[in-house]
Amino acid sequence: MLDKLKTIEQRYQEVEARLADPATYDDHALAARLNQEQKELSPLMEAYRAYEKAQADMAQAQELFSDPELSEMAREEYAQAKAALPELEERLKVLLLPRDPNDGKNVIVEIRAGVGGEEAALFAHSLYRMYSMYAEGRRWGVEVDSASETELGGIKEISFTVDGDRAYSRLKFESGVHRVQRVPETESGGRIHTSTVTVAVLPEVDEVDFALNPADIEMQVFRSSGAGGQHVNKTSSAVRLIHKPTGTVVECQQERSQFQNRDKAMRILASRLYEAEQEKIAGEFTAERRSQVGTGMRNERIRTYNFPQGRVTDHRIGLTLYKLDQVLDGDLDEIIDALTLANQAEKLRASAEEA
Repeated sequence: MLDKLKTIEQRYQEVEARLADPATYDDHALAARLNQEQKELSPLMEAYRAYEKAQADMAQAQELFSDPELSEMAREEYAQAKAALPELEERLKVLLLPRDPNDGKNVIVEIRAGVGGEEAALFAHSLYRMYSMYAEGRRWGVEVDSASETELGGIKEISFTVDGDRAYSRLKFESGVHRVQRVPETESGGRIHTSTVTVAVLPEVDEVDFALNPADIEMQVFRSSGAGGQHVNKTSSAVRLIHKPTGTVVECQQERSQFQNRDKAMRILASRLYEAEQEKIAGEFTAERRSQVGTGMRNERIRTYNFPQGRVTDHRIGLTLYKLDQVLDGDLDEIIDALTLANQAEKLRASAEEA
């Protein structure tokens, strides 16, 4: 581990030196890449330097053990520095884990009502609101790409982009089936119904990540429509893209111009195909997929929102919180932090087994 850290430190010093050179900023793309690399390596270097300082403090204190006047103070300093080492070592191990290359990307979130009819559609709207409020709390941008609403205010399906620092790293574990248990407003007998909503979180990819062949794409245009099928504009600005080799279909209708909708639809299509390709490469049942807190399969029930008990349970890690209202208002950090820690712990176990 220490040899690896020394190599990374050398790279960090090289990046710092290049950023200190005014000539670097003649190439804006290079400067941006170096700044991003420095930002990503900084937490690791801070932990490594704290680790080295603790070791140096122990060595300096040990030299004073034989001094009658300073021995007691030296032993206290030695004990403090030694006690800090295990925590710093664990922190370094976590920071050295292989990074998900998509963690720094924006995300495209797709929510679809599942089993439960109108009740599922209403809960899909609640989940959209939850993620929107979470994004707002982190000062991320949210932009709807396409939506299909119901007359009662529910959502059959919605696709939206979340633009923010490391958005994918925070939202990637939200993919899966979300289950709601509550008494619908239309239920006269007071019976609890169970409905489901599926959530897919895709990293927004750049052209350098995934190139689309225009010959593989069929574009159709149609009029945008709102709840109840009423047309909200009189021009055919909405766009439907069909990827012929895979049959993947993407629609975008939120913008006024056909060009803007096509651009958005292309980005969504690229992200879907990129994700499918990544899953194909990794394999749905590989150790890496399992390490991401469950298999990551979208047909897996990941969380239950129980209204009568005010309870939210994440089934992958057995976490139960009795703060349903706060969670639905976007207070997701406690759940996301727990999922991230569980993922790190699983990767550490896998790393130890391989060593």
